[in-house]
Amino acid sequence: MGEDAENPKINHTFLRDYVTEADVISTVEFNQTGDLLATGDKGGRVVIFQRETESKDELEEAGETGDSGEYNVYSTFQSHEPDFDYLKSLEIEEKINKIRWLPQQNAAHFLLSTNDKTIKLWKVSERDKRPEGYNLKDEEGHPKDVSTITSLRVPVLRPTDLMVEVRPRRVFSNGHTYHVNSISVNSDGETYLSADDLRINMWHLDITDRSFNIVDIKPANMEDLTEVITAAEFHPQHCHLFVYSSSKGTLRLCDMRASALCDRHAKLFEEPEDPGNRSFFSEIISSVSDVKFSHSGRYLLTRDYLTAKVWDLHMDKGPVETYQVHEYLRSKLCALYENDCIFDKFECVWNSSDSVIMTGAYNSFFRMFDRETGRGVTLEAWRESSKPRAVLRTRRVYTGGKRRRGDVGVDSLDFTKKILHMAWHPSENIIAIAATNNLYIFQDRVNT
Repeated sequence: MGEDAENPKINHTFLRDYVTEADVISTVEFNQTGDLLATGDKGGRVVIFQRETESKDELEEAGETGDSGEYNVYSTFQSHEPDFDYLKSLEIEEKINKIRWLPQQNAAHFLLSTNDKTIKLWKVSERDKRPEGYNLKDEEGHPKDVSTITSLRVPVLRPTDLMVEVRPRRVFSNGHTYHVNSISVNSDGETYLSADDLRINMWHLDITDRSFNIVDIKPANMEDLTEVITAAEFHPQHCHLFVYSSSKGTLRLCDMRASALCDRHAKLFEEPEDPGNRSFFSEIISSVSDVKFSHSGRYLLTRDYLTAKVWDLHMDKGPVETYQVHEYLRSKLCALYENDCIFDKFECVWNSSDSVIMTGAYNSFFRMFDRETGRGVTLEAWRESSKPRAVLRTRRVYTGGKRRRGDVGVDSLDFTKKILHMAWHPSENIIAIAATNNLYIFQDRVNT
């Protein structure tokens, strides 16, 4: 969004008055064209939104240019149900951890969804015709008595109301002992990876009964465990490369051409720790909660508790850019540890040109940083500005000095209103923000 990041307009919002745990959104993902947007929640449901293109006349009347449109509910289905592991006597939540779209090959769409243990492949398709004139079935689909059939007729397809069908095509289970935190579709379109706390597996989309273990960091003695895997992603162009992050703040780039088991990384990215900032919370706040390749494949974007960092694949000595997301919370780490907020896992995303990054914060705030200027802006996803075409105002957290009107004090921040999950349209300045059980869709429109 660059210079216009301060004034994005709300394209559409989906608000619910009552918050139940099952309604809390846990993942957001655009498909490759940006025409579909999928959300998953803690109740195991997936809601797909479709973009409705506005007519040219409507755009001209509004004094705007570009192909714009609102997102409306396209389909809703139950992806996962609560389950129970009888061997370990553990309940398996239905919460959707991640959703990833597959590249579209035909009229149908395919997506992967996962909870803590089981990954499912879903087919989303449309049907606007229905067959009529069966010989062996009546109009209600019941079998006919063959002795009553005196003639044969050719079945025909009749137009009918549009129906969106969502069907499970594959179920990938029993691949993980620990909780799945990431799935990523490979650029070859045939395989994908799934990562849990200690292992990363590679699956073929057509084979459900076996996967290949490509990373295993589980020590022989669990008492020797010092770090866990927090996120993993395939390179957007090179099918043999993938990266995974750890709770120690490190990134490991792996090349599957070198070895089938990638326990030995090709590159290690880490930032030397500043002894002056060492504290009890250092290891917790340095844990990487999300990692994303840039669209160009040249850079990595990571998020830890207080900062977002950009890494160059050609420079493994440290990040090339560091952005302070909410440095003012450093003095509040003790309280954040007591209420468990210090363990919140914020996501981060790139815009389509890799020139702007975005990540979440507290008090319904989210932050954008222009990489060219280094300038950051704080925006708020809130109900009062949820009217269509309302201009989103910038916010500022007061940390000292001259206080401006509208500034929010650090002690006034609401830590229950956190922006953890978000997505950026693959080619346009449209963003989707999940705020608890509400979904906000913002669009940066250019006035004529």
